[in-house]
Amino acid sequence: MTLEQHVDRIVGTLQGGAVGDALGVPYEYGTRRLDGEPAMLGGGLGGYAPGQWSDDTEMASVIAQVAATGVDLRSDEALDAIADGFIGWYRQGPADVGTQTASVLRGQEPGPGSADRLRLRALEVHRRTGRSGGNGSLMRTGPVALAHLGDPVAIVEAATAVSVLTHWDPEAGEACAIWCLAIDAAVLHGRLDVTSRMHHLRDDSARHWIPRLEEAARLDPAAYGSSNGWVVAALQGAWAAVARSSGPEDGLFAAVRGGGDTDTVAAIAGALLGAAHGGSSLRAEWRDRVHGWPGLDGHDLAGLAATIGRHATARAYDGDLPVLDRPRR
Repeated sequence: MTLEQHVDRIVGTLQGGAVGDALGVPYEYGTRRLDGEPAMLGGGLGGYAPGQWSDDTEMASVIAQVAATGVDLRSDEALDAIADGFIGWYRQGPADVGTQTASVLRGQEPGPGSADRLRLRALEVHRRTGRSGGNGSLMRTGPVALAHLGDPVAIVEAATAVSVLTHWDPEAGEACAIWCLAIDAAVLHGRLDVTSRMHHLRDDSARHWIPRLEEAARLDPAAYGSSNGWVVAALQGAWAAVARSSGPEDGLFAAVRGGGDTDTVAAIAGALLGAAHGGSSLRAEWRDRVHGWPGLDGHDLAGLAATIGRHATARAYDGDLPVLDRPRR
């Protein structure tokens, strides 16, 4: 793998997630009938502009901006910064936000200890409702993998720590860890694999996940369309789209055609597809068209991703590697 390929895969993780998000927005929960090829038509539940991404990429952008500073995402400093970013985003009145995420962020104050306050509220929501396994932390998890490339232990710990800020259910954290490990393998080796690295998960949770993902590899994403607001079904739907795909375009279209929470499943799938195939594998018109809060576009995501990758690579090799630059347009 050349340095250019490495950077392209890093960039593809963020761009792929955003492209999938914007492709899925028009069709979320049947808001628009899908005839033919999915397109970035806007609309959806948030009344978005064509090419505009939704809360999936908005929240991922918060994590990416923190990761771009080079901080360890497991640290109190990083988790408070991410929590502050989520709170600031929610206060601005996003066009669409998940019910569970809103329940945690509503009325919260930024500042020292904000991560602890979010975790406590997430636990309260879990205890009160018994339901905290939505897909809202999985949809945003891609940047976590980039921040700790090549370090599976750190990836699992960071993915879990960022997930639990809003989603207390352990399955949400496990799903984030599984997908981040898969993104790591895709960036470093160009391999699409969600099961071989599950020994890095805590306890014996792998034995619950492997059958689920083996099943998904045999089915169409539509098998999970009625339940993919749940993190397990969202992961299965995304893997069903990726595992049987011939490339990013095929996989993204399959994710959208699967129905249900189309923007989220396509964003999840897109992050892994982009990590394996690179940002350059995505249609240029898609990369040029995507945009959204907080005033970013696809090329800004490329810059953010390259910066995150530079910090992660320097950390892994004690700083003795060249600077990673975003690919040229």
